[in-house]
Amino acid sequence: MSLETSASNGNTTESVSGGTEESTVVGVTGQRWRANVSPWGSVTPWAQPDGAVERIDWHIAADDRWHTPATEAAVRQVRLAGAPVTETRVRIPDGDAVQRVWSVADRGGLTIIEIENDSPLPFAVALSGLPVLTERPPADMPLQGIELPAGAITLPIAHRTSIRVAIAHGPIPDAVDRHAANLRALPGADVVSRGWVTLAERASRLDLPDDGLADAVVAARCDLMLTGPINATQDPIGFILDVNELVRCGEEAEPWMYEIGEPLEVIARSGDAFVPAAIAAAHHIAVVAGDRRATRDIARLAKRVGDAARPKTGPFSEIVRGASVGRFVHEVERRLADGSNLLPIGIPTRWLGANFELHGVPTSASSTVSFAVRWHGERPAVLWEQTGEAQRLSASAVDADWSSSEQTGESLWAAPAKPATPRSLSLTADSGLASQTSTSFT
Repeated sequence: MSLETSASNGNTTESVSGGTEESTVVGVTGQRWRANVSPWGSVTPWAQPDGAVERIDWHIAADDRWHTPATEAAVRQVRLAGAPVTETRVRIPDGDAVQRVWSVADRGGLTIIEIENDSPLPFAVALSGLPVLTERPPADMPLQGIELPAGAITLPIAHRTSIRVAIAHGPIPDAVDRHAANLRALPGADVVSRGWVTLAERASRLDLPDDGLADAVVAARCDLMLTGPINATQDPIGFILDVNELVRCGEEAEPWMYEIGEPLEVIARSGDAFVPAAIAAAHHIAVVAGDRRATRDIARLAKRVGDAARPKTGPFSEIVRGASVGRFVHEVERRLADGSNLLPIGIPTRWLGANFELHGVPTSASSTVSFAVRWHGERPAVLWEQTGEAQRLSASAVDADWSSSEQTGESLWAAPAKPATPRSLSLTADSGLASQTSTSFT
């Protein structure tokens, strides 16, 4: 996913793939059950041990006609704050049918599908495919105007109200009434979303003028926690960077020490520009694991490799999220703090005059920095705090004369150069031109 084409709206971001590029993966860490949520809200659990694949589709009987989200044009989907919680809106007369999907660990694991009637008129929703738990018995009425697979159920929804159904992650005891489930007592979408954000921000927290950038990092980490690191044979550097992100998000480091050894040997012989980053990530994993021998060996390897192969740092707009989450997050964070050099590409034009702060961005294998920028007229003031061994901080692209080795402090940086006035583009009725806009983090 390119940051140039990611969109944000308040505290939401477009869905980012965890399993496929067009779907969002939902599930619970510590459980094996996973499902893909399509851009129109179909929920497809991952293949079962017997190879069976089933999905749940939804259809809305509104005042005008049946609306099937898979074929509707007016469908919009977002992830709440980057978490694996989707919200899909389908336009109906005078409002929207809103579907939210999220997973909880309660009762052995459930994935909740909530459908809200955000309109002044009642409608019915039909669910086809995989059997679900419901809060009340489905409506006993024939479906008119649409053909659905056998076993489809219909649930009426009054205006400005909602219903919930659930997919069980495991077998349902025979004694359980599938159509009398107490689903209202379960955590809601907002609560689950906040929990995921808190988990992802154990690694680092970015409070930036561009919400979409911070949310994209949260989304990437959440996807990683649900889908795991990239295959080490396919991308050994990406594998080590992915594992490091998992460790930063709270996973135990020691079990991974057995997994990173072989990929580390492979990359040490390569000339990839991201070798120093991968070695630094492996160093951090060893430090967290408390493996002193590995820490010393990796530190010697880092000195031998040096920084000669380090890639040039370009603007945020050059970042593309590929298969490795660790590569993506590293690319974002090194534009915020490249080692102990803060904001190495300067303060982006769109951030000028806006307060922002970052927490827990790595400066070495055993140290991080948190800093905030506040504006005093045209000059940015920086307040910082280092954790771990204090590094000599600098900000060469912002104020080349500033540096500090203090653990905490504040300083007034030089005023950034004023950006050149952008040229305006005038379109006339006969120009034959059309413009397209996209969110950019340059």
